[in-house]
Amino acid sequence: MTGLDAHADSQNPANHWAALAAAAGADVNARFGHRLMGVPGTWIGALSAVTPDGPESHRTSRRRPRTDTRQRPWTEWHYWWQSHYLDSIIDGAFQALSQGERMTARTELSRARQLLRGIMIRNFGVFPNFYYDDMAWLALAAGRLNALSVRLEARPSPLAQYAVKSLTKQLHGAHDSVLGGGIYWSRKRDFKNTPANGPAALHFARTGNTDTAQAISDWLRTELFDPDTGLYLDGIHPSTTGRDVERTVYTYNQGPTLAALLTLGRPQDLADAAALIEAVSRHLHTPGQGLRLEPGGDGSLFTGILCRYLALAASDQRLPAQSRDTASTMVTETAARLGEQPPIQLSAAVQRWTVLSAAASL
Repeated sequence: MTGLDAHADSQNPANHWAALAAAAGADVNARFGHRLMGVPGTWIGALSAVTPDGPESHRTSRRRPRTDTRQRPWTEWHYWWQSHYLDSIIDGAFQALSQGERMTARTELSRARQLLRGIMIRNFGVFPNFYYDDMAWLALAAGRLNALSVRLEARPSPLAQYAVKSLTKQLHGAHDSVLGGGIYWSRKRDFKNTPANGPAALHFARTGNTDTAQAISDWLRTELFDPDTGLYLDGIHPSTTGRDVERTVYTYNQGPTLAALLTLGRPQDLADAAALIEAVSRHLHTPGQGLRLEPGGDGSLFTGILCRYLALAASDQRLPAQSRDTASTMVTETAARLGEQPPIQLSAAVQRWTVLSAAASL
């Protein structure tokens, strides 16, 4: 970067983050994305990037990494990683639109449609699966894909519409009065947790099912909100004593819950959202270093999810200026901390892309 470029970035940090986000997206697509089993019109993310000699390591290599195109339907499957990959592609398309790059946005819309198709095929031709949190994440991404299609082409995406309809039906079926309400984590129906209820509440709020969204959001507040920290706990099991609470606090559990509060938008919801941002700042954030990063695998997505929704809060004029500034600072500090070394696992690479896109949206 030249001195002039650095000066320009200091004057317009959004351009800096947008450039880094675009580069991160290109890296993810090049090193992880490929046609599912080589089938035209499909896309999927490999779980890890590989070189011609095998899995990529931290060693220095002059060889250009390539994507593992040998993935087959019977290999390990992380449905929810793909859902967040889809969300990040859509982020890239909306970012391109904000910069007037309509052709780039159209390219990303096409890739997003191919990925949604790839997810369905890889999931044995259907969208529902065993876990309701997985289904809620994909419902959110499919809803955004449909909105992107309307924005670019003035028509909805039939496959995205079908995904939303199919997954919404599943989420409704997981909602009952056991433990006072909420939806289950899985079809086993023995655990209700924030990872399922947060995104489900947000999905219902976004699709106009306000009563269900409010019921789930209120249930979360009653059953899994910790007044000592101001954060949401992980989950609750029915037991012989009535309730056994899993008290672990994860970064990602705060994100969709925050977004659901903002989308519902009742006065108390907005007050609770502002308080949640402050609680995240107190307990999950280190000034100057950003948000807590969770360890590998699934955890490599957690902080990115929180940043996605903190960025929404940072732009929400209904919140106090201090709350917006706090949310913005946590996102940009986290983006700066992630650095430029491309991760070798899809989940971590998508998280990096998500955080940079969140910073670019501020």
